Amino acid sequence: MSEIGLIGRKIGMTREFYKTGQSIPVTVLKIEKGRVINVIEEKHRGYKAIQLGFGKIKNSKLTKAMKGYFAKKNTEPKKKLKEFRVNNIETYKPGNEFGLEIFKDTKFVDIKSRTIGKGFAGGMKRHNFSGLRATHGVSVSHRSHGSTGQRQDPGKVFKGKKMAGHMGDKVRTMQNIEIIKSDLENELLFIKGSIPGSKNTEVLVKKSVKNISKLTTKEKVENLEKLKKVPEKKKK
Repeated sequence: MSEIGLIGRKIGMTREFYKTGQSIPVTVLKIEKGRVINVIEEKHRGYKAIQLGFGKIKNSKLTKAMKGYFAKKNTEPKKKLKEFRVNNIETYKPGNEFGLEIFKDTKFVDIKSRTIGKGFAGGMKRHNFSGLRATHGVSVSHRSHGSTGQRQDPGKVFKGKKMAGHMGDKVRTMQNIEIIKSDLENELLFIKGSIPGSKNTEVLVKKSVKNISKLTTKEKVENLEKLKKVPEKKKK
């Protein structure tokens, strides 16, 4: 069963240095605090879940239905509502707020965001096709994807055929991304490597679903420091 997560914004990329001289590329996320808007019971929906609200929004931009919903819950309007299924709903109460502290002892997280849209792209860029031959009768259509269908039977192009089309702008999940460090004061999360999306892309951060036993970068550096302190055995 999944745990609650947080929604943030991708600010950009930088790097983190360690004592060993190692440089690690990191992505900086600005994390928003989530407020419990509704606690969903199993008898009502058939499952247990928590509804969290993120971000601020003007009353003028809300529909009449949403104004009534937030008034009923006696809470300020939130820009985005997100449901998270949980095992135990007793620990959550409407009005509770959650921030970066939920990732205090977490080493790896799963990131979900939307990739950069590339517009209409050809077969070579979109699917890494090799294209047609550069000579021997091929003219004008060097970068085309070649034939798409068959002969008389079945005489059609199957659905899912790799062709030119809209590239990017898809929701993608990256698993087991290491947390390098977190800044609770400024609500910043530094994660290892790059993630899908451009600057200001909305990002969903959740605890890693898989059980990861590998060492983090910090643990590897600490192990190297310990090895340096161990005195070498005297040669006989």
